[in-house]
Amino acid sequence: MKVLVIPDVHLKPYMFHQADRLLEQGVAEKAVCLMDIPDDWDREYNIELYVETFDTAIAFAKKYPDTLWTYGNHDLCYMWNERESGYSAAASWTVQEKLLELRRTLPEGNEIKYIQKIDDVLFCHGGVLDFFVKNTVPSAKYHDVDEVVNRINDLHHDSMWNDASPIWYRPQFSAGRMYKPRKILQVVGHTPVDEIYRKDNVISCDVFSTYRDGRPIGTREFLLIDTKTWKFRGISG
Repeated sequence: MKVLVIPDVHLKPYMFHQADRLLEQGVAEKAVCLMDIPDDWDREYNIELYVETFDTAIAFAKKYPDTLWTYGNHDLCYMWNERESGYSAAASWTVQEKLLELRRTLPEGNEIKYIQKIDDVLFCHGGVLDFFVKNTVPSAKYHDVDEVVNRINDLHHDSMWNDASPIWYRPQFSAGRMYKPRKILQVVGHTPVDEIYRKDNVISCDVFSTYRDGRPIGTREFLLIDTKTWKFRGISG
C-alpha cells in the first residue's frame, strides 16, 4: 500500500490542503497523520489559528475517513494536563474540544492511537523502543507484533508520559535498540530533521518544523512510502 505521511502539524493548516491535493492526484491510497496538531512558537494566544488548524484536520478526516491518526505529545498534554513546552493555557479548552470533535469524526474502528500498523510498518510519533516493549508487554507476547501494538495502545498516562515511550522517544539522538529492527520498519515524527531519511529501521520525517523566527528546518515534503517494499521518497504538495 502506498501511504502519504503527514508529519507534525504544529498549527500549519496548509499541510492538510497540500495533502488533500496529493491524494486527489492519486499518489497514495491513504494517509497517516503523526499529529502534534496544536502549538508552535509564540502562538499561545492565537486561538483562531488553533481553531483553523483543527477544523482543517477535521474536514480532512471527513473527506478521507480511512486516514490513520497517531497521538503526539503536544496533543496528549492537553488531555492529560501536562504543562510541557509549548503548552497554551489560553488554548487548552479549545484543543480539548477539538480533539474530541476529531475523535467523534472518525468512523468506528478507526480510533486515534499511539501506534498504527500497516503491513510490517509501524507509524507513531516518537518510536517504539525495544526496552519499552520488554518493560510493558509480557515476554510471551514479544514476537506477536499485533499484540504488542494493541497492548501499548491500551496504556495510559503513567506508562506513556516518559522519555522511553512511543510518544516521546527520539531515536535520532539515541543508540537504543528499536523493536524488531530486522522485521519491522518504523515511521516517526516528533524530532525536527533537515530531510526525510532512514537510519536502520527508522524513517524520520518531521520536516515541516521551524525555528523560533519562522525559518523552516526541513524540506517541507511529505513522506510517500510503499508499506510492502519499504521504498520511500519525499513529495511536495
